[in-house]
Amino acid sequence: MRGLQIHPEKCTGCMQCELACSYVKTGTFQPSRSLIRVHIFDELASYSPYTCFQCKEAWCMTTCPTNAITINADTGAKVVLPQTCVGCGLCSIACPFGTVFYNPDTHKAYKCDLCSGSPACATACPTGAIEYGEIGDGEAPWLAGWSAKLQKEYAEVLSGA
Repeated sequence: MRGLQIHPEKCTGCMQCELACSYVKTGTFQPSRSLIRVHIFDELASYSPYTCFQCKEAWCMTTCPTNAITINADTGAKVVLPQTCVGCGLCSIACPFGTVFYNPDTHKAYKCDLCSGSPACATACPTGAIEYGEIGDGEAPWLAGWSAKLQKEYAEVLSGA
């Protein structure tokens, strides 16, 4: 299965991924409309891009009352069908990662669809912090190791070590 592989340790916080995504999705450079976000960890002076994990057990998809979120057969991405979406926002509420958004212009949900198999964020990333490729069976396999490392570093900062 192909998907986004995130390497937070390579992220410099340049926000090129946000700009590329917003331009591809809206035609304008509006990071606030980007479907990928870069989280800033102030205490550690580090950054991490994040977007839809394309979960196997996609709560956004199972909670949708109109079945407006489906799986793209070519990419495996969960995609919003705008003609079916009624804009109720349940998918946004159900997503535990906060990566399903509501578009105030269209009054519909929108989320990462992996740019139909050619993610702009991965193409634009100058450091290789975002790559598109084979990810295996696990959901975001990079996340467990990175979160453990981050938790350890955060605890050290708080303890003053």
